[in-house]
Amino acid sequence: MRFKSTLYNFWIKLTGPPTKFPLNARIFHSVCLISLAALSYNVPFNYFIGLPKVALISLVVLLIITALYYASRIRNQYGISILITNMVGLILFVINYFLNSGLRGPTDLFFLLLLLLSIGISPANQYKIWIPINILVVVTLNAIEYFYPETVPYTYVDRYSAFIDHMSAYVVVSILAYICTDYIRRSYENEKKSALEKSHFIAEKNQQILKQNVELERINGEKNKLMSIVAHDVRAPLASIQNFLELLTDYELDEAEKKDIKKELLDATNDTMALLSKLLNWSKSQINGVSAQKQRLNLDELLNTTLALERSSATRKNIDLDYKIDPAIAIFADRDMMQVVFRNLIGNAIKFTPEGGQVSIESQLSGTDCIIAVRDNGIGISAERQAVIFSLNVQSTYGTKNEKGVGLGLLLTQEFVAAQDGKIWFESAPSDGTTFFVAIPRASKSTSTTEPDQLQFGTSDRL
Repeated sequence: MRFKSTLYNFWIKLTGPPTKFPLNARIFHSVCLISLAALSYNVPFNYFIGLPKVALISLVVLLIITALYYASRIRNQYGISILITNMVGLILFVINYFLNSGLRGPTDLFFLLLLLLSIGISPANQYKIWIPINILVVVTLNAIEYFYPETVPYTYVDRYSAFIDHMSAYVVVSILAYICTDYIRRSYENEKKSALEKSHFIAEKNQQILKQNVELERINGEKNKLMSIVAHDVRAPLASIQNFLELLTDYELDEAEKKDIKKELLDATNDTMALLSKLLNWSKSQINGVSAQKQRLNLDELLNTTLALERSSATRKNIDLDYKIDPAIAIFADRDMMQVVFRNLIGNAIKFTPEGGQVSIESQLSGTDCIIAVRDNGIGISAERQAVIFSLNVQSTYGTKNEKGVGLGLLLTQEFVAAQDGKIWFESAPSDGTTFFVAIPRASKSTSTTEPDQLQFGTSDRL
């Protein structure tokens, strides 16, 4: 197998690589090489059977083919080399016709071989010219011999010489014809296979491009949606801030009125900061991709950090934060992502719970997961909003004290939970409150075989 591969590579080197030479040029080089081998045998053969003139012509042809091969393969002038080959071939075979017994010799076979080679090696716009020329020359020579037989002498010394010359000519012509047609057929099959592979590759690329176009259209739609949300939701609090500042600048207000305006300014600023914070987190996740740096985290310590930030919002609305987290539970998660997740869920619960309401945070182990539930007794989620709550299609909403929401929080939460091999789902009914569940892999010292505990706070189909 190795020898065959080495021989094939050597032949490719002699005939020229497909990247440098067209098919007809490579066929020409192959024919030249085979012809050189045949003529190297034919020159001494004709001489020893008593045909010295034919041997001399064969030697001249050998030298000419060597020069043409050099010009085509080495000097890269295959166009002119092929043209000269066709012309010289006709001239030499015409001479050979008169020197090698005409119709009684094998020259007709050589003309037929030259016709086949002309078709194989000539460019597409030339071989149709050489076919009628070849036929015209052969017919003319045969007519001359028919009407003037004395012009074509019989040159064989005996029947044996004629027999050997005919048989050797037939063998050479057959081999060259086989090589030429086989080379063309193999090249055609290779080109066909290559074309099919390229066609399949292009089809696959087209499919990928179509998928990418669909994805780009989706992303572009989300971008337009996002820009619409941001343009509306950022403009509203900024307009409020501008109006409040104009009141403070243009009118004399007593301290009570100033205090109310300052409070409104603070609320508008907080809403804007929350909006921009969610927008920044979501934009970073889209640009850089969501990549979680997971580690062992104590759930109680993690939630305490988040609750410290949200407790002031709950206090302003007189909402009771009921906190039931087992201090021994550890999860395997990304600290920053989990804080964003809990801040969004707890912040939403506070936002959509009326004054005097209650928000509870509970945890429960379930097999290899830890389930955290954030429950409120607020206004709940309508059926229409439930279907799109984890997408950009959700509309911005106001909380029970007109707190503004941008609609990005839950989308970001879902992406962050999924990046940590977790799940998020919810239960909700209008006017009955909402419970969001987050399942996150818990950290363990070794492989656990503990049976899943029954959840104490209810279950639902996961989204």
